[in-house]
Amino acid sequence: MQSDGFVVEEGTAFYGRTFEEYCRLFDIGATDLLGRRVLDCPGGPGSFTAVTSQIADDAVAVDPVYGPPVAELEVHCEATIDEVVEQIEAKRSFFDWSFYGDVATRERYARAAARRFLADYDRHPDRYVEAALPELPFEDDAFDLTCSANFLFLYDDRFDRSFHVAAARELTRVTADELRIAGLQTLDAEPSQYVEPVAQSLEDAGCTTERREVEYRFQPGPTELLVVTDLDDFGA
Repeated sequence: MQSDGFVVEEGTAFYGRTFEEYCRLFDIGATDLLGRRVLDCPGGPGSFTAVTSQIADDAVAVDPVYGPPVAELEVHCEATIDEVVEQIEAKRSFFDWSFYGDVATRERYARAAARRFLADYDRHPDRYVEAALPELPFEDDAFDLTCSANFLFLYDDRFDRSFHVAAARELTRVTADELRIAGLQTLDAEPSQYVEPVAQSLEDAGCTTERREVEYRFQPGPTELLVVTDLDDFGA
């Protein structure tokens, strides 16, 4: 359900990124994934889990859209990409093109991510879990690293403070070492009103939070990451 500011008629857009985009978005590299159990939530039709599964000890993606046959998801992916690209064209001047260069390149990334996702989803359906925040079907500390992009904070006009806090705490519950939440702006490219309440809630529960600027650019304004560590103290 990643969208970078685009929404399809039914709700949040089922739109994904490549492994390269994830590395820039989350300020991580392949060495950061070695020997770790990694969760992508929500995963959307991105290729991060497919590639990470070849590097990490384990890689799992969660999204409420998972579950249907691959052919059905392929139709959904194609339709969403077509619609998002059309919206990008119409709002081209709104975005920062320092990373992608142009709309066609952005589209190529999205289609490459979807192809890799669909192939892996077909071959390894166990990596793709149908579930939704704020309740995940995993044990405490099931993963070493969790990445969550462009869902929390992006839609703060639809999900209230209590949802954001509950979702962030759930991501923390299932993560043993480090949680990274990317995209701290709303659909209107304004700082989300829920970043501070979420950070405060996690700090009150014993975690350490840090807001870190990253190189990835697309929406206007600063691109920041919320990094949550000291998760072993969560709830202590």
